Amino acid sequence: MLRIKIIVVDRTRSSFLAEGESLYLDRIRKYAGVEWIETKPAKIKKGRPSKSILDTERDAIRRKLHDHDYVIALDPSGKVFSSEGFAAWIDHLSVSRSRLTFVVGGPLGLAKEILDRSQERLSLSRLTFTHEMSRIILLEQLYRAFTIINHEKYHK
Repeated sequence: MLRIKIIVVDRTRSSFLAEGESLYLDRIRKYAGVEWIETKPAKIKKGRPSKSILDTERDAIRRKLHDHDYVIALDPSGKVFSSEGFAAWIDHLSVSRSRLTFVVGGPLGLAKEILDRSQERLSLSRLTFTHEMSRIILLEQLYRAFTIINHEKYHK
């Protein structure tokens, strides 16, 4: 069975998004093992340089990565798919990989070193979303991908 690890910066503060995350995590578990990891965010203080914030979050993310992880970083410059294309991509990756690790950054995105460490970069859209919205969109698209792969009704 495919294993999916999702590393996110910080916890979800919006209760309705947290409920959605829980719903989709439960749904995905029908198709794959899922590990949801929240890292501690950097403190954003007035005058603190963005690089310092990203470096702190980079270190927290690195502690959760393993050498064998196939890392897919969410990044605006990444691959953009239709839902069907995303499903085909996940299906293709699952043939050669038993574990996929998605990394979702905080409000400032991901440090360059995390992007460089990733084997793939994924963009959910050319639109801009909050980092909390990106999480639920990723989970919904993973669930949708599994229903497409398994020829189930969810995707029309």
